[in-house]
Amino acid sequence: MKSLRGNAFLILVIALLFVSACERNVKRNANPVNKEIETNVRYNNSSKKAKKPIDFGMFCGEMCQESLTIQAPGDSIKGKVGLIVSGFFPYGLGTRVMAAEAARKYFPKIELIIGNGDSNPVIQSSIVDDFISKKVNIIVIDLVEKDAVNPALERAKEAGIPIITIDRWTPVGVLTLIKADDVEVGRKAGQYIVNLLKGQGNVIELKGTAASTTTIDRHKGIIEALNGFNGIQIMDSINADFSADKAQQMMEGILQRYPRGQINAVVSHADVMTMGAIKAIKEAGRENEIVVVSVDGQNLALEAIESGAIDATVAYPIVMPMGIFAAAKTLAGEPIPEFIELEAPLITKENVAFYKGKTGY
Repeated sequence: MKSLRGNAFLILVIALLFVSACERNVKRNANPVNKEIETNVRYNNSSKKAKKPIDFGMFCGEMCQESLTIQAPGDSIKGKVGLIVSGFFPYGLGTRVMAAEAARKYFPKIELIIGNGDSNPVIQSSIVDDFISKKVNIIVIDLVEKDAVNPALERAKEAGIPIITIDRWTPVGVLTLIKADDVEVGRKAGQYIVNLLKGQGNVIELKGTAASTTTIDRHKGIIEALNGFNGIQIMDSINADFSADKAQQMMEGILQRYPRGQINAVVSHADVMTMGAIKAIKEAGRENEIVVVSVDGQNLALEAIESGAIDATVAYPIVMPMGIFAAAKTLAGEPIPEFIELEAPLITKENVAFYKGKTGY
């Protein structure tokens, strides 16, 4: 009996030791899990909010991003921003949509008011005056024509409102100008015409509005690219005012004036005009004899590159969200350079798939 009691006691001791070891093992394995949960809880309850990743757009390079990076938290920036687009054609509509998206996503306390310049400097000037009366903190504007709107900009400056210009420049002293270099844009288009024609041929140039700085600079770049190639001649250089209908009508007249074999290329200052021109060329059955190079990067133009109706376009970026970031940075009291340059790549059939659906208009 004593032996049995001893054996039972021994078995009990062994069992207690086994249970104790298991408990220690469970606690040791449980600690890392508990710590991880605690860490997550502390992070989720932290007053420090993780910053949203910033998408500056595919045309804002390293220097551009550095210039527009804001130190202040986006949800701490307050103010009233007045944006005036040049019109509600594709580029202007893209500007409007992308600006609203950027403000909503990154700066919820910024009040964004958007005015449509309707391609009319008188209307743009009246919107500037309206924004002055509404006491906006900053005006962001894509000018229709610099000379006609300049007096209104001067009135805004006298009212103490800083001005950010996008897409087009003005001699009025502004806080910053954000755009691609239109002279370089025109130069790239002209250089590709030279390549396609192998230095020999007759060219039609479709220009935008006569007084627009965009038109002036792109024309300058095209001429610079063609200089030195005596075998290339610009037969006609006409203003189609960034209108598809007007470009189509003018191209129809040009095709009647110059019979088959006399026009080798069309270089256009904007895709919206290019689309009208290629419609006239196709209806005349002359698409196989005329190469076409454009500027902008509208999705319709990229589709036309895929189909072969357009040979190339030089991407001209919508200046958003860059314009909104510049305004927010100013509201935050952070410095900004006087000029921020955007990239303007050449889009051809070889790389069009990369850009399609990403240019914003």
